[in-house]
Amino acid sequence: MALVDGDYCPEADQVCLKWLDPPPYQNLRCGEYAKPAKCKVARQHRRFCIDREEYAETGSPDPNDPLPLVNKNWGEAKALCEARGARLCKESEWEFACEGPDMHPYPHGFSRVAGHCNIDRTDLGGPMDKLRDHRAPMSQFKACMSPFGVHNMTGNVDEWVERETSAPPNRSALRGGWWLPGRNRCRAATLGHDESYSGKQVGFRCCKDTK
Repeated sequence: MALVDGDYCPEADQVCLKWLDPPPYQNLRCGEYAKPAKCKVARQHRRFCIDREEYAETGSPDPNDPLPLVNKNWGEAKALCEARGARLCKESEWEFACEGPDMHPYPHGFSRVAGHCNIDRTDLGGPMDKLRDHRAPMSQFKACMSPFGVHNMTGNVDEWVERETSAPPNRSALRGGWWLPGRNRCRAATLGHDESYSGKQVGFRCCKDTK
């Protein structure tokens, strides 16, 4: 696990300088953000541990470089983390581990760099029930690294986190996006799936309190 220790900004101002897509998707993918991002409220100290990689699938073709585990709903992901003495990451923890103290829009910086993360695949295969599996082994996209040394926080698979201000069945959120041409940013969230949802593109990682 990676130690995340620093001052998190709950509300950041991140200004896109170059949108990549035409209407009606003009506010979807940003090619470049202004530097630096600005924190609009008081920062809050955070200290916790987070998995450097997604929770791994057993039985991957290469056990030394596995694929992320998918098709688990929020409750199943929570139970798997707890069985390891950990827990699902809180939404703010995941966000801070992705962006670092400088509030990077992408884990690797302020620009969306082609090939850095497993994103922007267009050969999806049709509807979700026919989705092609484009998960990548965990070490494949080495440049997709956050300031805290956490890998694949945007792209590859969407990741379950726990919303800190919601009650069942709405404690669930997805962060990071998956391999499609989506937002794939540290501060982007998908809130439309409740705790019972699972999918071929949905994984998770675990967090843990420090002693």
